[in-house]
Amino acid sequence: MTQETPTERMYRLREATLIGGGPKRIEAQHAKGKLTARERIDFLVDEGSFVELDRFVTHRCTDFGMESQKILGDGVVTGHALIDGRPVYLFSQDFTVFGGSLSETHAEKICKVMDMALKVGVPVIGLNDSGGARIQEGVRSLGGYAEIFWRNVQASGVVPQLSAITGPTAGGAVYSPAITDFIVMVEGNSFMHITGPDVVKTVTHEEVTSEELGGATVHNERSGVAHFAASDGKSAMNMMRRLLSYLPLNNAEDPPFVPTDDPHDRCDVELDSLVPADPQKPYDIKLAIGRVVDTDSFMEVQEAHARNIVIGFARLGGRAVGIVANQPAVLAGCLDIDASTKAGRFIRFCDAFNIPIVTFVDVPGFLPGTAQEHAGIIRHGAKLLYAYAEATVPKLTVITRKAYGGAYDVMGSKHVRADVNLAWPGSTVAVMGAAGAAKIIHRREIAAAQDPAAEEALRTADYEENFNHPYRAAERGFVDDVIEARETRPQLIRSLELLKTKHEVRPVRKHGNIPL
Repeated sequence: MTQETPTERMYRLREATLIGGGPKRIEAQHAKGKLTARERIDFLVDEGSFVELDRFVTHRCTDFGMESQKILGDGVVTGHALIDGRPVYLFSQDFTVFGGSLSETHAEKICKVMDMALKVGVPVIGLNDSGGARIQEGVRSLGGYAEIFWRNVQASGVVPQLSAITGPTAGGAVYSPAITDFIVMVEGNSFMHITGPDVVKTVTHEEVTSEELGGATVHNERSGVAHFAASDGKSAMNMMRRLLSYLPLNNAEDPPFVPTDDPHDRCDVELDSLVPADPQKPYDIKLAIGRVVDTDSFMEVQEAHARNIVIGFARLGGRAVGIVANQPAVLAGCLDIDASTKAGRFIRFCDAFNIPIVTFVDVPGFLPGTAQEHAGIIRHGAKLLYAYAEATVPKLTVITRKAYGGAYDVMGSKHVRADVNLAWPGSTVAVMGAAGAAKIIHRREIAAAQDPAAEEALRTADYEENFNHPYRAAERGFVDDVIEARETRPQLIRSLELLKTKHEVRPVRKHGNIPL
């Protein structure tokens, strides 16, 4: 028998690493409609660009007969690659190997690529598909999770961190994605929860499935834990690629510039009639966003959660921007707890990674009610205020209709140091609507009048004439200019060009204390 050469041995072992837990387990993965760890990487990165690291790593566990169950790679594929020609580090958990469970060495592989991503200054991407901690390793597995969490925190605001949940992610495994910047979940095949259905049933006597407890729909619509929902694994990888196209490699760089054929000086006359004359009538702010930004460049984030506010990435004249906009079509655009938290975290991400913030304002105030007050709307609303005031990137604000009360202050006003504040001609900047203001200011006159209704109508009309417009704010310099709606795009692009060299110094401190 011919003895195997060292080179032949190397290639044999390399081949072994490609099949993970073996053909039967790969078939089982496909039967569930799931991609394997390597297939996800193939769909995510530029063809032929993936360079694998630590493919020969195996676990060190000798308890429970584990010493006889060693598989090369130990349940996670790690390395670096290119996406649209730009470098990233990534890991992809392999459910065919011990259910993708995290061992000490599995964690070490992930930590290595995270450390390298920080050293090099490039994004780190995690493709999660894991049954959780490897129970046979006990506290060593838990320590591995903690090492990953620590690195997530160190990388936060330094390099973008993206997570895809492509299968089960339970227990301690959920916290690493939760710290990362964006989470994509696959509908029907992924879930995230701290405790599983069996524990829930034991403790609370609730009957619930993993999908009902923490599926893609739950986390995209209700909890707000996830940012995107994809129909399948391939779509999830495409979402990750598109998302990365708006992001810089790290916090010392600017986002990629993408030339556009959409004219910088394009004026859209349809915007002039977008906002209804009736201030109570809703309209879709996404129509305004789509007509202002570069054609087809808007990528909405957390579309299904807190729909009274819209956030997402877009481009203006080829430059990446973060969009924050009240949505009059949902809850009249009021700010509530979920909307404040959703927008506040997005603003902080944009500020960390040098992405200018463009705000479209049509807000009647904060959502009233005991449920909101008792759940802490004051604290949560303050998060949004804090985020705007903290941000030093270029901040541009357009008031499309209403900017009332404290919500006016919060939504990118001049007072939280927005750089450019514009208003459309029919907009209103005031403490409240005319009818409510007239009732408070002239309550005695209205009560004493022979015809209180007529007096109230007269006082309301007078208030509207004198206060319900943008010019009182413009008189004080709180609004830089009142423009035709059609002029919004060229005005914003011109302002972004001017503000690209903006530099703002803040007091030296370890960190602020945002009202969490």
